Amino acid sequence: MARTAGTAKGWEGVVLRLMRAKDFRFTVTGAEQVTEHFRRVRLEDGGLLSAAGQSLHPTMWVRLWFAAADGKPHQRAYTLVDPDPATGTFSLEFALHDGVASHWARRAAPGDTIEATVQGTGFTAPDPAPARLLVIGDPASLPAINSLLDAHPDTPATVWFETQHTSDAELPLRVHADRHDVRRVERGAGGGKALTDRVRAELPSLLGEAASAYVWLACDTATTRTLTSWLRKDLAIPKHRVNALGYWRP
Repeated sequence: MARTAGTAKGWEGVVLRLMRAKDFRFTVTGAEQVTEHFRRVRLEDGGLLSAAGQSLHPTMWVRLWFAAADGKPHQRAYTLVDPDPATGTFSLEFALHDGVASHWARRAAPGDTIEATVQGTGFTAPDPAPARLLVIGDPASLPAINSLLDAHPDTPATVWFETQHTSDAELPLRVHADRHDVRRVERGAGGGKALTDRVRAELPSLLGEAASAYVWLACDTATTRTLTSWLRKDLAIPKHRVNALGYWRP
């Protein structure tokens, strides 16, 4: 029997409605277990892509609504993967752990539906275009990283990619050896320290002119905050040339 996830949205839903957020219902058409810790769910968009029109952009994300065991609504944000306005379809990718979103993703089957809200997503392409993209992320931000690389197919990029599991090496980063340099960093007992240390040691030599640099950063909240402060204060990169967002909390 098909299941519907997310019904009443609580006070968060009320606030989003007041902010003119738009609600949609997505329908699962299939799912793929990419690795034991990463799952891709394919969906019909419920009219989202048509409504988005020209505002569809790289790293675009939506808020999904999940009902936890206590009955309270929980919303989590996920990046659209390969949105196709012609067919009204896209995928969502889940770095699996023990949360309500991962629980839903593990069970998602054709015919299941889930409610979603679009509000707050946005992306401003760097202008002037950078000579090199400097990208820092992990499996949770993999869909956004791929959409960013797809949007700048000819721009060289250096990607620092934090991993937690051996199977993370199998995750589908859309990189090309001739212009993309991927530097994998294992997340150990120190949390994001290894990634922070590696980026601090290696990024400055790739920066070029700070005013024309562009850094896209999305890791756990603490690591994102630490690196963002360093990029702006120590390297003097202008605020509008650093796109940073904490994706999750350890």
